[in-house]
Amino acid sequence: MSEEKQSKTGTTPAGPQPEELRFFGTTWVDHRDGYAVRRVGVSVGSLLAAVAGCFVLRFAYQGLEIAKVGGFVNTLVVVMFAVCSAIAFRKTWEGFVRRPADPAREDALRSLKAIGFIGSLLAYFVRSLTEAPGEKLLRAEYEEAVTRFEKRRASRTGNPSGRRKPKR
Repeated sequence: MSEEKQSKTGTTPAGPQPEELRFFGTTWVDHRDGYAVRRVGVSVGSLLAAVAGCFVLRFAYQGLEIAKVGGFVNTLVVVMFAVCSAIAFRKTWEGFVRRPADPAREDALRSLKAIGFIGSLLAYFVRSLTEAPGEKLLRAEYEEAVTRFEKRRASRTGNPSGRRKPKR
């Protein structure tokens, strides 16, 4: 059943439900309802946003040149954005592969990832070329949950009162 039909009837299917991904919902499970088109859209959108971000940073750099703040400040700004972008790329990429071991530390890096937004956008672009960003992680977690559910369900089938008690 689709999500819309489930909400109208008020029934929820038994078992674990897949987690939703940004821009993809739960279409990543069976690659339905325009999954490929969404992936292309996410790829193009994240790349265009990264290019637009580079133009904005270029205008900011030109503003520093016009203000004649000096070579040291100009170099410091460029290095800061490069380092923050590299760290943001790495952390965003790691987030697609595994859950963070220390969520508090990830929250502390949020401002650094915001400064290096170009790195995050590029990680999103590169990952969306092969899959929905985060799909591999969620698929592994979902399949593990389904396997555990099926195992538990199989072990408790049947009417317990109808079972024979083992002879001692």
